[in-house]
Amino acid sequence: MSMEMSKPVPRPGILDIAAYVPGKEHAPGVARVFKLSSNETPFGASPKAIEAFRAAGEHLERYPDGQAKELRQAIADVHGLNTANILCGNGSDELLALLCHVYLGAGDEGIVTEHGFLIYKIQIMAAGATPVTVKEKDRTVDVDAILAAVTDKTKIVFIANPANPTGTYVPVSEIRRLQAGLPKHVILVLDAAYAEYVRRNDYEAGLELVSSNPNVVMTRTFSKIYGLAALRVGWMYGPADIVDALSRVRMPFNMNGAAIAAGAAAMRDQAFIAQAVAHNTLWIEKVTRAFESIGLEVTPSVANFVLVHFPDTDGKRAADADEFLTNRGYILRAVRAYGFPNSLRMSIGTEEANLGVIDALTEFMGRKA
Repeated sequence: MSMEMSKPVPRPGILDIAAYVPGKEHAPGVARVFKLSSNETPFGASPKAIEAFRAAGEHLERYPDGQAKELRQAIADVHGLNTANILCGNGSDELLALLCHVYLGAGDEGIVTEHGFLIYKIQIMAAGATPVTVKEKDRTVDVDAILAAVTDKTKIVFIANPANPTGTYVPVSEIRRLQAGLPKHVILVLDAAYAEYVRRNDYEAGLELVSSNPNVVMTRTFSKIYGLAALRVGWMYGPADIVDALSRVRMPFNMNGAAIAAGAAAMRDQAFIAQAVAHNTLWIEKVTRAFESIGLEVTPSVANFVLVHFPDTDGKRAADADEFLTNRGYILRAVRAYGFPNSLRMSIGTEEANLGVIDALTEFMGRKA
């Protein structure tokens, strides 16, 4: 006889998931706040995207295009892709979740790396599967460690490239070696949320790998350099079979009309994106040099943020720096949940914000313990 339960109970494993906690936004009691905790672009969205967003507001009674054709066409035109291999979503988060929902179940394993995006592990567990965490090497994804962790239960491998919160990347030669070493039925997910910022000759976001392999997908976002984080716009480029499978289970109107219109306009305004890249390239170097000159360690970054490591000294640890900065209106990201209890991640902001953090940390590091 089954035991009667006193209340609805989630299926096994759900309550084992640690909920995702976003970066903080507020500095109580501070008049002016610079939020540098969520890797948001200091340039905002393209004026053309804002114009398209406002125009979409004239017809809120209409359902959006369930196929997001306008957005998929813009992506295809700019990147030289086939629209049939593009799937758009409510942020790339939705697409990462759909991949787990469709390809994982009880008894399956999904591989994530030591400092990888927390959403991967959450969605693997939400699908009833088991996350397998693989160690990184020098805060960088280790291809050999991933290949060694593959078992007959492995169905999916998640790689953030560039990685967050480290800002490191894996060269395309290593990504190709990883793909070649995986069983053919295992999906390699290349999360290229920060791809637009990378200025390295040996880096590829994943377009060519997807085109030539049936088990590789690449996800991208409009939340970072495109400045549409509030609208939740993401896209995936993948083999036809995978796109078809995900399309069968996604919600029929998974993107809102304003997001489709603004996303298409943002994608087509590549001159605006070039400005953001130039600003970021300049300030990543300046901020890194400045922090190193005051005795802080910085992980070399190819993205739009830096991971800063603090001394293991009373009064000089990351938590002390976080409090010091917050009191002055500079909000950075604590990254303890990512395996860095004594580090802070700083998104590259405006010139004023960047100089302000440099000055504040210079003062902080100069204080007597």
